[in-house]
Amino acid sequence: MGEAQKTFQGPRHHTSLKKPLWLVLTVSVISMLLISTHMFPRQSKISSETLNAWLPVHVRKHSDEEVAARAVVRDILRTPPFITKNSKIAFLFLTPGTLPFEKLWDEFFKGHEGKFSIYIHPSKERPVHISRHFSDREIHSDEVTWGRISMVDAEKRLLVNALEDPDNQHFVLLSESCIPLHTFDYTYRYLLHSNVSFIESFVDPGQHGTGRHMEHMLPEIAREDFRKGAQWFTMKRQHAIIVMADCLYYTKFREYCGPGIEADKNCIADEHYLPTFFSMLDPTGISNWSVTYVDWSERRWHPKTYAAHEISLEFMKNVTSEEMSTHVTSVGEHGDELHWPCTWNGITRPCYLFARKFHPDALDTLVNLFPNYTSTAI
Repeated sequence: MGEAQKTFQGPRHHTSLKKPLWLVLTVSVISMLLISTHMFPRQSKISSETLNAWLPVHVRKHSDEEVAARAVVRDILRTPPFITKNSKIAFLFLTPGTLPFEKLWDEFFKGHEGKFSIYIHPSKERPVHISRHFSDREIHSDEVTWGRISMVDAEKRLLVNALEDPDNQHFVLLSESCIPLHTFDYTYRYLLHSNVSFIESFVDPGQHGTGRHMEHMLPEIAREDFRKGAQWFTMKRQHAIIVMADCLYYTKFREYCGPGIEADKNCIADEHYLPTFFSMLDPTGISNWSVTYVDWSERRWHPKTYAAHEISLEFMKNVTSEEMSTHVTSVGEHGDELHWPCTWNGITRPCYLFARKFHPDALDTLVNLFPNYTSTAI
């Protein structure tokens, strides 16, 4: 009888318990955690977190449009940069009209013909030029409204015109109040031989950062993916092509990023579109800081504008030698700051190649100081 019982129990163990053993163990662990949650209410938070760790994590499945967009980006990024002796930097000027620092830029470009291209988007009136480098460089333009998607549209209009020249390998967006901080040779080497695009992108958890995220952007753009940064970028040709190829993410910002679209959120498209887009699709391909210096110390809607009497050789040398980038958030009473070092191909280098904002009356002062504050070698 004992032998028969043994024989009977053996097969039963193998056929009934072995296959669902994982299920039995999982249910037992979950049951124990649930019981302990009720028995020890003070530790319910810990028990719930432990339970969540055991349960499978839900990963959202990308839509067909997202899969297609990411496939296009991956394919473009696989294209190696094509730097030759004919490679040029495209300087893209986004301006209401005449460029007040054209004389200074003329000094910057002089003697380097064939290594740069200039494109001008005048949104209000046709500029009057004093430099041959800028003559007849206007592109088809449209009205630009601060804070609206029209600002991004103007940037894309400049990019697509510059992309028509295959020798343009790096693209720099500048405003009418921007000035150069280094010599052309220094700037040329810094940009063309960098392994990243210089696009500012950081997390601002305050109301003027993540607080601007719109629920309508979901599911493609999650709140935790929302980034902020200055619009003044420099980017490699591959990234410029990616921007022009994007429709999915651009459409989200065109439709849902603007003043008053959702509750009292004041979403500014040019401060969020590219920082968010590149942080999501090529985070290691951007610097996360801009090479255009700006002073937000006044904590207003627009950065400080420097007049002639505020500019000195010491001030300019301090700006050109700065090796820590500053990013102002909307957290705290006066806006907490984030800081991180600037590296060029892994080596600590000065952060800034350009600067803004400067008042037109500073032109003569800057022209006189330019040979003394610019650097010639990286």
